[in-house]
Amino acid sequence: MAFNWSTFWTRAFTALIFVAVMMFGLLFNQWSLFLLISLIYFGCSLEYSCLVEKITGKSIHAHLKSGISLIGYHIILLLGSGSLQLGIYEIRQNFSLPVLIAGFILLVWGIFKTKIISKKVMGWLSGGLLYTALPLGLLLNLSAPQQAAQHVHLGNYMVVFIIGSVWINDTMAYLAGSAIGKTPLSKISPKKTWEGTVSGIILSAGLTWLLFSLIFLKYIEWELAVPGIIISTITAISGTFGDLFESKLKRMAGVKDSGRIMPGHGGFLDRFDSVLFAAPAVWLFIKAFYG
Repeated sequence: MAFNWSTFWTRAFTALIFVAVMMFGLLFNQWSLFLLISLIYFGCSLEYSCLVEKITGKSIHAHLKSGISLIGYHIILLLGSGSLQLGIYEIRQNFSLPVLIAGFILLVWGIFKTKIISKKVMGWLSGGLLYTALPLGLLLNLSAPQQAAQHVHLGNYMVVFIIGSVWINDTMAYLAGSAIGKTPLSKISPKKTWEGTVSGIILSAGLTWLLFSLIFLKYIEWELAVPGIIISTITAISGTFGDLFESKLKRMAGVKDSGRIMPGHGGFLDRFDSVLFAAPAVWLFIKAFYG
């Protein structure tokens, strides 16, 4: 089969833009991180609603989708907006309640516009709040200044660490699986192997901490070694479950990708499925052992 240069350059260009936007959002300041996570949330929420339509075979009114999304965004504002201020107005105190009210209004409007309300659809949409809004809210919460924990809190870098660990694990698992993978991990994702998954977890645990220390801290903080390696291990394991969960959703919906926002790379859920499982796991670990 001849190499498709057109597809290659499309994927490469998309990846370059994606990385540039991600790095700016993650590292510029707290506002850029907040806006980036907000963008990711609304993208994931929209794609999830579209998957629910395909899974249930029911059309969901636009007002209903928007209402659920805004209710989820209320969760993110409560958990992750922290001390962010817009002029003299604090984001969490002044905007979270109006967003919640607007969400409920649209939700009720969508329900009245829908002739037959499916309990199954409403159940799926409600579950989407736990799947998309809560994890991203907790991810932002880890970067909030008032949530600092001794030797663990690193501001935006904690979010970079989690996302970077997920990407490194995916890369290491793919390379190891391609080289030595023989035993399928799950029927949900036949291309994943036990050899690749385990190798990815082991390699990413040390490599993530090492790269994070050398690039962002400029030197190796040995006192961060243990929590860093533990966090990257938790991220790799939980992220693998996140990937499998989204693969299950796509299989149930009968689609290859969750969206087409990034040509050659799929949608928001395809890019952040692992993060949606990793963020709550890391948050629980930090809260349990570091306050």
